[in-house]
Formats: sequence, structure tokens, C-alpha cells
Amino acid sequence: MTEETPGFEEKPDVPSGATPDDAEPKAAPHEGTAPAGDGHADPGLVAQLDQVRTALGERTADLQRLQAEYQNYRRRVERDRITVKEIAVANLLTELLPVLDDIGRAREHGELVGGFKSVAESLETVAAKMGLQQFGKEGEPFDPTIHEALMHSYAPDVTETTCVAILQPGYRIGERTIRPARVAVAEPQPGAQTVKEESAEAADDKESGGPDEG
Repeated sequence: MTEETPGFEEKPDVPSGATPDDAEPKAAPHEGTAPAGDGHADPGLVAQLDQVRTALGERTADLQRLQAEYQNYRRRVERDRITVKEIAVANLLTELLPVLDDIGRAREHGELVGGFKSVAESLETVAAKMGLQQFGKEGEPFDPTIHEALMHSYAPDVTETTCVAILQPGYRIGERTIRPARVAVAEPQPGAQTVKEESAEAADDKESGGPDEG
């Protein structure tokens, strides 16, 4: 057996005339690696990135516009649905007004008794639940937007055009009048205001001791 001399290591064979560094393999440079210090981006890639960003902004704007249009559509449909419902209810209750008038006249004459009274009260309750409201009272000022004057007279005890009798009550649903109250109105007596003013002036003169003497 060959004895190895301690402290010595075997070295690879080196061709004659070559240095030891030539024996070590050199790493081949990576293909496609940009030279050191080259920080400029490819203009083609930059242009493509700008196009992608522009397209993304346009699609986002389209989506937002579609969403806004859809929300407006939903609100419009909801408003139309409510309007159609209100019109249907108003038409139904308008057809019932003659029946309610008959019930009111029967109540005034004391004829609302027995089973007819229960049915009439149930009908009035259902109409009220559907939003029907009755209006029109004696003594309230005449309002042409909610009153319809069927009779006219003069009265010395009123200071403005006043409803003195309710011939037929009015009805409304919310703020919508479906029938004005039909009333008899009275206006102040012609010349009554002048007489009142003269009386008031005379009373003031009397309290002040009469007109000043010349």
C-alpha cells in the first residue's frame, strides 16, 4: 500500500505553462442580463402599461355609470309602484263615497241601528285604514281649494266668508283631496263693516271727551 505523506494534499494536474487560476472553471455570464448601470425601461412595455391603465379607467367609469343608472331605475320603479297603488286606492274609495254619504244621512236621521249599524261602522273603519279622511266643519273659513260653495247668503255676525252649513262632507287621502266639501257660505252683511268702524270711532271720541273745541 502506498503511504500518504501527512500535510500534503493532491492537486489536480495543471498543464504546463498554465497558472493555477486557469484550472478553476469560470462562471459563464447569464444570457439576457442587462449591463450594469442600465436603468432605462423598455418604451414598448411602458406604452402597453399606459394602454392597460387607460382601459381600466374607462371600464371603471362604465361600471360606475351603469350602477348609478340602475339605482335611478330602482327608485323610479318604486315611485311608480307607490303612485299606482295610491291611484287604485283613491279610485276604489271614490266609488264608495255615495255609500258613505248614505250612511251619514242614515246616522243623522237615527236610522243607523241593528245589523246595518255594524256593517256601516265596519265599512267606515276599513275606509279609514286605507287612508280616507273626512273634513268640513261648520264655522270654518271658506277655502276654495277644499270647499265647494253650493249656497250663498249674508250674515251680520261673520267677519269673513264662512262655511255656515256642511251639505256634503269632503274626503281626502293624505294631502290629496278626492272630493271637496260642499257647503253653504255666508259673507259679511254689505255695509256692516262701515257701520262697525263708525261705531268704534264714536266710542273712542266719547271716551276721549268728544271732539276738541275750537
